[in-house]
Amino acid sequence: MSWGPSFMYYHCPQCGRKFKYAVDMIPVFQDTFGFCTVCKKAGVFEKDGARTPDDMDYIEVDE
Repeated sequence: MSWGPSFMYYHCPQCGRKFKYAVDMIPVFQDTFGFCTVCKKAGVFEKDGARTPDDMDYIEVDE
């Protein structure tokens, strides 16, 4: 059984933005995986796994 995509959830230590990256996008983002798209700072890891109840609070980074 599949629970769908797996995500890594972060928040930005500078601007507070909440964001998530799909784990299967690691090869695409490489060294910038887990970085805030606004501040360009490394995000603070919060959790990982399939979609969580508060998933909609996080912006999905896909570009």
